[in-house]
Amino acid sequence: MDVFRTPDERFENLPGFPYEPNYVEVDGLRLHHVDEGSGSPVLCFHGEPSWSYLYRHMLERLVESGQRVVCPDLVGFGRSDKPTDQGWYTYDRHCETVTKHLDALDLDEVTVVVQDWGGPIGLRWAVENPDRVARLVILNTGLFTGRVSKGFMAWREFAERTPDLPIGMIIQGATTTDLPPGVVAAYEAPFPTPESKAGAQRFPLLVPLAADEEGVAEMQATRAALSGWDKPALIAFSDTDPVFPYPKAGERFTELIPTAGEQVRIEGAAHFLQEDRGREIADAMLTAFGHPVA
Repeated sequence: MDVFRTPDERFENLPGFPYEPNYVEVDGLRLHHVDEGSGSPVLCFHGEPSWSYLYRHMLERLVESGQRVVCPDLVGFGRSDKPTDQGWYTYDRHCETVTKHLDALDLDEVTVVVQDWGGPIGLRWAVENPDRVARLVILNTGLFTGRVSKGFMAWREFAERTPDLPIGMIIQGATTTDLPPGVVAAYEAPFPTPESKAGAQRFPLLVPLAADEEGVAEMQATRAALSGWDKPALIAFSDTDPVFPYPKAGERFTELIPTAGEQVRIEGAAHFLQEDRGREIADAMLTAFGHPVA
């Protein structure tokens, strides 16, 4: 298996991200995670085509409040190793590798935060490890069972016809914030060559478009488990995301999860709401789960 490892110097002096890397080896791959602060762990799952850098605003606020924040980079993203064969990447393989990664960290009483592809991966991890999970935070995501939005189809079609994805442009186009060049460069840092983008290129094509496609059964099982979830859950979706439109996309979770309560509207944010309103989301979490907000 050919694997691309992004040179360490690509990650030097990233704006707002002064964190030391942490690594775990899984099946011959070096996988990275951020691990900052102390206290009860908040485990943040990123999606496509982002990496743990996306959570830096939330991380800063949560660590200030006395939380430990852990942000793993999925295989093919961030500082984690990147198999160069798109065929290597499957939904099950992502779930298997992140499970082995997290097993090495031995986390308990976890607050699981998910967004984008982090939803199908992180929520599956949560329902398969319920004794380790204390609460859920669900942001701009879905469980893909064969029905997708027009916004997603436009994104999928773009990815299919673009062999060298412009990562920074994609992130900028899915935020309301005018990102400075240094931040755009930070999102591009893990992906200096077309071969390094194999995982990012593949993710849109892993979303099932019909009920009999790969991954649907597992996501339906996750949905079924969430319908009986009895621990706290916060649903917070932004109001300008064409891929997961507000309020309908979030209502799918508030109607599914018995403990969810009313959906929180994150105003003035787009798909990557952690970039646009990260500290606001962190404050909503702290308020919902009984932590004082200074």
